Amino acid sequence: MGVGDFKMADFTGGVKAERFDDLEAGFGGRLYPGIGEDENTLRWGFIRKVYGILSVQILLTTLVAGSVVYFEGLRTFFLQTPGLVLFLAFVPLLVMCPLYVYHQSHPVNLILLGLFTVTMSLSVGISSSMAPAPIVLEALLLTTLVVVALTGYTYWAAKRGMDFNFLGPMLFTSLLVLIGFGFMQIFFPLGSMSQTIYGGLSALVFSGYLVYDTDQLIKRYTYDQFILASVALYLDILNLFIAILQILNSSRSE
Repeated sequence: MGVGDFKMADFTGGVKAERFDDLEAGFGGRLYPGIGEDENTLRWGFIRKVYGILSVQILLTTLVAGSVVYFEGLRTFFLQTPGLVLFLAFVPLLVMCPLYVYHQSHPVNLILLGLFTVTMSLSVGISSSMAPAPIVLEALLLTTLVVVALTGYTYWAAKRGMDFNFLGPMLFTSLLVLIGFGFMQIFFPLGSMSQTIYGGLSALVFSGYLVYDTDQLIKRYTYDQFILASVALYLDILNLFIAILQILNSSRSE
């Protein structure tokens, strides 16, 4: 074996070792410029934990919401009890308060998270049951595409030093406007065109929130805030789905 062969073997071995280190660091190398190796490894572990919890939430939501849509008796029951539907819409807001307080207390945090997820899933199922099945499927596919694209873009941008923390105040202000507009529509319905516009604005806002919260997950959430991080991303995805569903349903009715 010559000197050149030895150098080539050493070089290729070094490249393979570096790639292996990148995989060990989290299946994606450095999250963003300037992060230390130990911090990078810990942060990737935290990210995998959050996405693991989020995956369970999405699966549970699919099962619960799908049951409401698929079973005629269950769907009819909810449609005939508007008081219960209104109550279920407010339950997640009530659960979020103790969930925020006890997000580090095991197993109380998981119990509250399960209750929050189930009640949110019922609301999503009720909303989906009011739209034709093809529209629901289209909304689901579009939501998946948007979530994958925006999540991938945020990781790509973070790796190149971009920061989306500046979006926080603008998104919060936009959310307040959406809430006010939503209440106005309850008391003064403005027709299908206004619903389409509202759905479009909601989709933009929650797409922005998905980028913002993913950026927070990469850089700013502390390691004991995995419940809060999963809830934030879960709400972004669900609200984005509802917004897209509203756009498609309103466009069809027109």
